[in-house]
Amino acid sequence: MLNSEQTELDLAPAHSEPESVFSDCGSGGGGGARSTEETAGTGLSLPSRVAEAGEGVKKELQHLSREERRRRRRATAKYRTAHATRERIRVEAFNMAFAELRKLLPTLPPDKKLSKIEILRLAICYISYLNHVLDV
Repeated sequence: MLNSEQTELDLAPAHSEPESVFSDCGSGGGGGARSTEETAGTGLSLPSRVAEAGEGVKKELQHLSREERRRRRRATAKYRTAHATRERIRVEAFNMAFAELRKLLPTLPPDKKLSKIEILRLAICYISYLNHVLDV
């Protein structure tokens, strides 16, 4: 979530990952080392090239709508992985809550496997029964 001072432009879009900034560093098994001719031709040090590339990305994103910037940010592998992890944790917590509720409900046999909807319906009936017992 963004705070009031932070804009969506501060968040990295799909194509601004470090690999794309350094994509012209040579290909193959050379280990990414560049010759002096390659670095001398640019006139810029590596940190200034990275900063320049970041500014170019921000300028490029300024014309995009808020929805398009959000869509690009969500398209990154890092975002999808984080989202999948959060969803897995949420589902596990959800299932644990159903298991805890299931332990509180009386059934015959006590270890009978119930679906989530059966657990909810049984919980409703059991709460109704307990209310009835208290009223009598």
